[in-house]
Amino acid sequence: MKPRLPSVLLVMALAAIAAPVTVAATAAPASGPKASPAEQEIAAFLRSEMQERQIPGLQLAVIRGGKVVLKHNFGLASLQYQVPVTDASLFSINSATKAFAGVAVMQLVQQGKIDLAAPIGQYLTGLPPAWQAVTVTQLLNHTSGLPDVLDQRSGKLVGPQPDDADAAWTAVRALPVEARPGQRFRYNQTNYVLLAQLIEQQSGQPFVSFIQHRQFDVAGMPHSGFGDAKDVVANKASSYVLNRGGNGYRNVIEDFPVFMRAGAGINSNVGELTNWLIALQSGRLLAPASVERLWQPTSLNDGKPAPWALGWPTIGRDGHRAVAGIGGARSAFYVYPDDDLAIIILSNLAGGQPEQLIDTIAGFYIPALRQQRGGAYAAHLLRNSAASGGFDGLDKKLAAIRRQHGLSAPTEDDLNAWGYRLLGRQQLKQAVAVFQLGVQLYPQGANGHDSLAEAYEADGASASAITHYRRSLELDPGNKHAVARLRVLAAD
Repeated sequence: MKPRLPSVLLVMALAAIAAPVTVAATAAPASGPKASPAEQEIAAFLRSEMQERQIPGLQLAVIRGGKVVLKHNFGLASLQYQVPVTDASLFSINSATKAFAGVAVMQLVQQGKIDLAAPIGQYLTGLPPAWQAVTVTQLLNHTSGLPDVLDQRSGKLVGPQPDDADAAWTAVRALPVEARPGQRFRYNQTNYVLLAQLIEQQSGQPFVSFIQHRQFDVAGMPHSGFGDAKDVVANKASSYVLNRGGNGYRNVIEDFPVFMRAGAGINSNVGELTNWLIALQSGRLLAPASVERLWQPTSLNDGKPAPWALGWPTIGRDGHRAVAGIGGARSAFYVYPDDDLAIIILSNLAGGQPEQLIDTIAGFYIPALRQQRGGAYAAHLLRNSAASGGFDGLDKKLAAIRRQHGLSAPTEDDLNAWGYRLLGRQQLKQAVAVFQLGVQLYPQGANGHDSLAEAYEADGASASAITHYRRSLELDPGNKHAVARLRVLAAD
C-alpha cells in the first residue's frame, strides 16, 4: 500500500508543465578550503537522493557550536527558466512557520502577557463555549480537539465558499469539537489561527509585523518574509509537485490566506534560517530557560507523550533528541539541543520529504546517531550497489554495507518508498526485490506485504500477489486495499 504523502499545507491549485523535465542535481562550486571527505559524502548522498526523489532544487546548511560549518546549493530554482539555486534563492517553508509562531508566543510569555496554561477564552472573546477552555499549550501542540478550518481531504477551507476566509471562520466555529482538550493529538490549522489572534491581541500589532520586528530584524533576516503566489517575491524558487506516476512536474500555486499565516507562509533561505537558529540558541530571541521550555516535550491528559512541543514537532527516540520545523514535505530543519547541532534542508518539491534525510546528515557529526538512525544512508549505499551489481542478493549486500559503515537497517518506509519509485518507472522485478527485502526485514509489517503483493501483481505473478495480500490482511484486517485487490484477482 503506497503511503499517502503529507499534504502540502493550505489551499493550492495545480497547473501542468507541458513536458517532463529531467533534473540534474548539481552543487554550486564550493568556495574556500577543499571539502572534507565527510562533506563530499554528504554532497554525494544529497545528489543521489535528489535524483531518486526528483527534487529540482535544494539548499543545505549545518550549524555546529553556534557556527555554520557547511552550506551548499544544489540544482535548479526554476525548471522553466533553468535558473540555478544560489545563496539568494528563497524557498517556501510552509508549516515550519509554526516554529516561528511558537517563538512568538514564548516571547510574550517572557513579557508576562501570556500564560501557557491559561484557557484561550481568557484572552479572546466571541469564541464558541466549547472552545474557551482550550489552553495556549494545547493550541501549540495540536491537542485542542477543535475542528479544522482546513479540510485535509480537499486542501480547501471549510464552508460553502472555500476561498472566503470570513465564511470559513464562521463555518468552523459552527462545527462540533472533535475531542476534549488534551485527549488526543490531531494536526489542526484552527489552532494557529487562534494563536495568531492571541499574538496580535497581546502584542498590539499584526502577527506578520510582530514576527518581522521581533524575529527577522533581530536575527538578521533581511530577505525573509511572508508571501504566496499572489505576491511578488524576489529570488523565490518555483514550487513543484510530481505528476501522478512521477512523470514530469506541475507548478504548485501556493495560497496562504493572511488569517492563517501563523501556520504557513514564510519564505526564506538556509543562510537566513541559520541566523535565526543561532539567534534563538544564543539568547537573542529568547532567554535560555524559555528556549528550553519551548522545546520541552508535552503530554496528553493521560500522561502519554504528545508528538509536538510548543510549535515544534519532537523527534522521539532514545538519546540525541531533536526538535523540528517541517513544512509541506519539502522543507525542514532539525535542532539537536544536546549535541549542539542543527541542520536545515530546503527544497522546491512538495512531497520530496527532505526531513527524512536530516538524521543521515546528522550522523556524520554524531557517530552514535549514525548507528541508531543510519538507515537512509544504508539505503543510499544499497541503491548504488544495486545499480552497479544488480538486485540479486540485496539482503547480503545490505549486511555487508551495514558491517562496513556501522549503519542501522533502512526503515520499512525507506524501502517502501524506494520500491514504489521503481514501480513508477516500470522496473517491476527490481521493485519486487526491494519489497522482498522489506518483508524480510519487517515480516510483521502489513504495509510491506501489501506493497510486495502490488509489485507481484504488476509483474503478472498473481499467485504470489494473493499470498501476500492475504498475509497483509492477517496482520491488518482493516486493509481495504488488500480486500479490493483479492476480489479482483479471484475474479480473473
